[in-house]
Amino acid sequence: MKKNEKKVNKKTLKGEVVSDKTDKTRTVLVKRYVKHPLYGKYVTISKKYKVHDPENRAKVGQTVLISETRPISKDKHFVIVEVRR
Repeated sequence: MKKNEKKVNKKTLKGEVVSDKTDKTRTVLVKRYVKHPLYGKYVTISKKYKVHDPENRAKVGQTVLISETRPISKDKHFVIVEVRR
C-alpha cells in the first residue's frame, strides 16, 4: 500500500426496486432476517435506500445488487451494480 491509500470495504446489499418515478434514482427495499437480542425470536427488518441508476435500467419489481459509493446527493450513497430478473 502506498502512503495515502486506504483500504475500503464497500457494503453490498441485495434488494427489490419499489419505486422508479424519479430520473436516475431508484428506491430499493432491503430486507434482513435477524435475531432479536433479548427475546431470541427472528424478525424481518426492512429499510429503503435511494440508489443512483444513471441509465434508468432498473424497473419496479426487479431484484438489484447495490454497492456503497461516495455521496452523490443528500440521500444517495449507493449505486446499482447489477440488475437481476
